[in-house]
Amino acid sequence: MAVYKTANAIGEREDLSDVITRIDPAETPIFSNGKKVTTSGVFHEWQVQELTAAADDNYVAEGADYSYVNPTVTTRLGNYHQISVQAASVSGTLDVVDKAGRDKETAYVKVLKGLEQRRDIEKALCKNEARSASDPRKAGKISSYITNVNLVSPSTTPTGDGSDVSDKAGTNAALTLAKIDAAMKLAYDDGGQPDMLVVSPANKVAFSDLSSGSVATAQLQYTAPRDIAIIGSVSMYLTDFGELNVTIDRQMLNDTIFLLDSDHYSVGSLPNRLFSVSDVAPTGDATKFAIVSEWTFVPTAPKAHAMVTDLSTS
Repeated sequence: MAVYKTANAIGEREDLSDVITRIDPAETPIFSNGKKVTTSGVFHEWQVQELTAAADDNYVAEGADYSYVNPTVTTRLGNYHQISVQAASVSGTLDVVDKAGRDKETAYVKVLKGLEQRRDIEKALCKNEARSASDPRKAGKISSYITNVNLVSPSTTPTGDGSDVSDKAGTNAALTLAKIDAAMKLAYDDGGQPDMLVVSPANKVAFSDLSSGSVATAQLQYTAPRDIAIIGSVSMYLTDFGELNVTIDRQMLNDTIFLLDSDHYSVGSLPNRLFSVSDVAPTGDATKFAIVSEWTFVPTAPKAHAMVTDLSTS
């Protein structure tokens, strides 16, 4: 007797999971670890100050008059805000039809666009780019404020006020622990205590390969414990001047490594202008909106950071 099978039947419902899997990377360790501050102007400014040099001999005769030495004057730094936008338009029909994995398409797309914009900001922070007042404005990125740089001559060192960047004119060279240690010392000598070693995936591989050397064996440590506060950290490197949490960032350039002090940088934004949803007046049967961020990079103490550049890692 013939068996009536699903292959012959009409009307079997589609078996589509209500779970949507996204594999695109969304980690943003630099953005996530930075403090978030609210700013009030297109050009945000702050002040930094250095102590006078320690005296070689600080002793005076009994009854002597005081010698008065004024403190160093503050240095005024600043950075422009740049506007980042992710916009979308969702048809009225798509918003109401029955869908797998989400209810309202507009709400779902808003979440996606927010994730994409966060990643955009992370990638921007990693660029070798100076600030610009020209419309559209650009914020000076991390590398435009770092003067503690291990580089290859004749590459230039940035001024450190966001106005320029290294020209990276030197011949690229392989990553070494000596380069990282030298950069760490530069920051330490200026009073910094970097705690993040931010590397691209390619440079993480290069860094891990260094552990095969006898010098590196004692310095390259375990996978970071759960209570380590640095987001995205995967291992720790012990230097003579402190511990660095090795943090992989998919948006990092392959020719540069950052040594960041997470206590001394912030991401600033104008009031209600960080991942704010701006609804756009409809011009048809669609819901239009934009995720808008007007943000800037704020290195409250630029000399607390360092970087290694002119790397040949690919």
